[in-house]
Amino acid sequence: MSQHLIDIRSLSLNELIEAMALEGQKPFRAKQIYEWLWKNTATTFNEMTNLSVELRELLQNKFIIRPVTVSEYQVSSDKTIKNAFKLYDGSVIEGVLIPTAGGRMTACISSQVGCSLSCEFCATGKLKLLRNINSDEIFDQVKLLHQQSLDFYGKPISNVVYMGMGEPLLNYKNVLRSVELLTSHQGLGLAPKRITVSTAGIAKMIKKLGDDQVKFHLALSLHAANEEKRSKIMPINEQNSLESLAEAINYFYEKTKERITLEYIVFKDFNDSIKDADELIKFYYRIKAKVNIIEYNPIDGGQFQQTTPERLEAFARHLQNHKVIVNIRRSRGKDIDAACGQLVNKNNTVAERVFKK
Repeated sequence: MSQHLIDIRSLSLNELIEAMALEGQKPFRAKQIYEWLWKNTATTFNEMTNLSVELRELLQNKFIIRPVTVSEYQVSSDKTIKNAFKLYDGSVIEGVLIPTAGGRMTACISSQVGCSLSCEFCATGKLKLLRNINSDEIFDQVKLLHQQSLDFYGKPISNVVYMGMGEPLLNYKNVLRSVELLTSHQGLGLAPKRITVSTAGIAKMIKKLGDDQVKFHLALSLHAANEEKRSKIMPINEQNSLESLAEAINYFYEKTKERITLEYIVFKDFNDSIKDADELIKFYYRIKAKVNIIEYNPIDGGQFQQTTPERLEAFARHLQNHKVIVNIRRSRGKDIDAACGQLVNKNNTVAERVFKK
């Protein structure tokens, strides 16, 4: 029977009002239901206690709620928590809760089941793309990580980063809808500036973000400011050159006045020389940006290694000497393969760190 039921969380408020009107219900009832779904994050119709029993039965006969669940999680020695989230169709994705200095609690979430981009340094890139993640499934990841943050550390989620599995801009509609739900006063009420969407670099979609005048932060996974090197590790660069990305980023800035973040993973003997730093400086000054230098986290069967601390520091210092706004981002959750680029690296089932639900 469930295949004939409508996924109620796929409906906008206006669509829900229309659906309820067909059942003889007034608009305020639809608004009550909508608030239960998004503000109170109800996962069953029986939780909607200010609705009559008759209306709840009607909802159960017409609609379905398909919540995401945590199938297992692992806790790192640095308190990072990696989660395996199970979707309604049995698909499994991963999301990470990252506690950092100053009390910040960051939810790192996925936008696709698998990925189609095949970046050489990323474990997720070795998977096939199975499907896009729906907006309600993206919302649920944040909701679950928010609850986990309260349960484990007594603190709410403060930031959300779309840096898990998949390419967010290839799931554009669902990603923007999920941001709307997360930031709405009818949803979780997060400030847009607390949200960062990270892209491998799709020029036309970066321009579309500008046209849509989004309020969240945008990050570009750059990792090389040299066309040949970037194409070698990120095949997407062959259709989205540095030239086209610079143009798109400048367009985005004109529309939003938002400085983007360039993410740059430093690989040993590949992109960690002073010459590489000079190429990054040159690209940086073509756009409005800041730079995050990221430690590399090796993956199974990967061809790259982490650079030495000395070379990483020299690289960052060279950028700073040229007035580049730069921050070194230290990896979290490496011991449970929860760090950047490691999602779905391996099935680590060490008994002390895996908790079945």
